[in-house]
Amino acid sequence: DVTDRIQLTPVALMEGMAMARTMFGGEATKPDHEGVPSAVFSQPPIGSCGLTEAQAAKKYGSVDVYVTTFKPMKHTMPTGRGDQEKMLMKMLVISEGFEGAGRVVGLHMVGAEAGEMMQGLAVAMKAGAKKADFDATVGIHPTAAEEWCTMRTKTRTTTAADVGAEAKEKIVA
Repeated sequence: DVTDRIQLTPVALMEGMAMARTMFGGEATKPDHEGVPSAVFSQPPIGSCGLTEAQAAKKYGSVDVYVTTFKPMKHTMPTGRGDQEKMLMKMLVISEGFEGAGRVVGLHMVGAEAGEMMQGLAVAMKAGAKKADFDATVGIHPTAAEEWCTMRTKTRTTTAADVGAEAKEKIVA
């Protein structure tokens, strides 16, 4: 692996196909690295698709951040597992007043089936899904995935200036 890009087998396949189309298919093709889903099959699992909060703020100027932490309904009965069944989900949306406003540019989660959820969410992101599309979707109840359709309250807004200030503080500290 000698590239500075995402080191995943499906990404290498995408890049190879783009090169083949460009060189032999007469179709100039550039791989799209922005919406690549990934998962870490740890306990709990971690899933991600799209940009991080800092990357999104830098690229688009401002992103609205929606975060939810919850215990899935199937784990609300006492199991003796304590808090290990809690989940965290985070959605990044380009802020109003910025080009592409409303488009979802990052989805991240920690919890059961993160990898499975991210694969489907990657399709939505590739299709240019907006926050309004998630809000208008009827969730399957009771599932953890329905939370993606019920995140209505913005947690915070992160701007490029916020990210720049944080980066400077980290370098100085």
